Amino acid sequence: MATILRKIAEQVLSRTTFSNVAMDRARDAAVDTIGCMIAGRGDESVAALTRAFDGEIAGGGEARLVTGGSASPSFAALINATAAHALDFDDNFHPARAHSSAVLVPALLAVLTRRKVTSGRRFLEAYLAGLEAQAAVGFGVNPSHYNRGWHATATVGSIGAAAGVARLLGGDEESLAAAMSLATSFACGPKGQFGTTAKPLHAGIAARNAVDAARMALAGMSGRPDILERPQGFLDLFGGDDAKGWAGRLTFEEEHIIESRGVVTKRHPCCASTHRAVDALLDLKQQHGLLAGDIARIETKVGISAARNLAYPDPTDEMQARFSMQYCLATAFLKGSLSLSDFTRQEIGRAEIREFMPRIEMQSYSADEEKGVERLPHVVTVTMRDGRILNKSRLHAKGSLEAPMSVHEREVKFLDCLRWGNRNVSGASFLQLRGLADFENLSGDDPFWNLITDRQSP
Repeated sequence: MATILRKIAEQVLSRTTFSNVAMDRARDAAVDTIGCMIAGRGDESVAALTRAFDGEIAGGGEARLVTGGSASPSFAALINATAAHALDFDDNFHPARAHSSAVLVPALLAVLTRRKVTSGRRFLEAYLAGLEAQAAVGFGVNPSHYNRGWHATATVGSIGAAAGVARLLGGDEESLAAAMSLATSFACGPKGQFGTTAKPLHAGIAARNAVDAARMALAGMSGRPDILERPQGFLDLFGGDDAKGWAGRLTFEEEHIIESRGVVTKRHPCCASTHRAVDALLDLKQQHGLLAGDIARIETKVGISAARNLAYPDPTDEMQARFSMQYCLATAFLKGSLSLSDFTRQEIGRAEIREFMPRIEMQSYSADEEKGVERLPHVVTVTMRDGRILNKSRLHAKGSLEAPMSVHEREVKFLDCLRWGNRNVSGASFLQLRGLADFENLSGDDPFWNLITDRQSP
């Protein structure tokens, strides 16, 4: 009987044609992730890695770094993926409960060296293969795995990304299954690290593990092909109390998962657990012309895992602020939006924000309310000083398939990333990167990388 990993490998290799919709969405995800890499390259998490591994990344390696220079594919994946996730501005993928693109895109870029050249289209096809593999793994263990406290970006994300990298490197079905099996042995990442620099490191570790697992598999290393479902395997150890496994759930539709579910492009540079509440509050502000002085109290009701993620009601630094419902809601309401510039040591101490934050409360759904339901709306209730009570719920955040961002909104975000990454702000690189599928030769030497690393726009 075929194992789960073999079924996934067979599926992602048998899918050889992709719709224009799938390719366009993969392109959008890649461009968005590259923007996040550029913005995050100066973050302390990336700087710490650069200091820690100075000898390994001094230059002369095979793979390019978003920070400039080069390194081995393993270190390039580690650093570039950490940069992509450093500011929590990168996308989410609900089937995996992971920051899928922050792992996939840097991992795939890392294996494009002087010896390994591919086209933009094949790169995007490998991305779609890795995304489908992430979804397939995630369906068997989530949401129980995520709710148990595992950061699925570092676990499910790494396993699925290994399949995408192995496909890009020309692996067969056996190699893809082996790559995913080996990546399962690397899987780790507790959500208790949220609000620290270890959180973006999880994406870096996941990308590095995906690259290493794929390269090892193609060199002949192997693991058990039934490691997901067997006793003492991934489901048994990592699944949590309510994980259902893959029986009856491992079904592949003709429509790719990016078409049916999509990835959620982030509108706000902070934990996604805040986004639906932020969107709902901004909706109420616009609809009713709300002023801060008229508000007595703001209450939010979110999922259990979201409440656990948002562990900093009184943040002391910019990383904690990204995981603070109170800070994100107060700042979004007072300023009308959230941008990268709102998450600095100076900004989080602003008096008007600190004075507004105590009016914000957060509670979660109960376990009984969540039982058997994949997704519940996040609800914002505003109590006015004149006694009025206003409610707004959001099941989907802006940037999701159900509430997509326009091309213009994507460009505005990309330019914000360039600005934060000390790049000359111009729409030229955004437009050129949107032609990714038409690039004939992507490699470590390709002009494509100049769009990412040069400080001046081409």
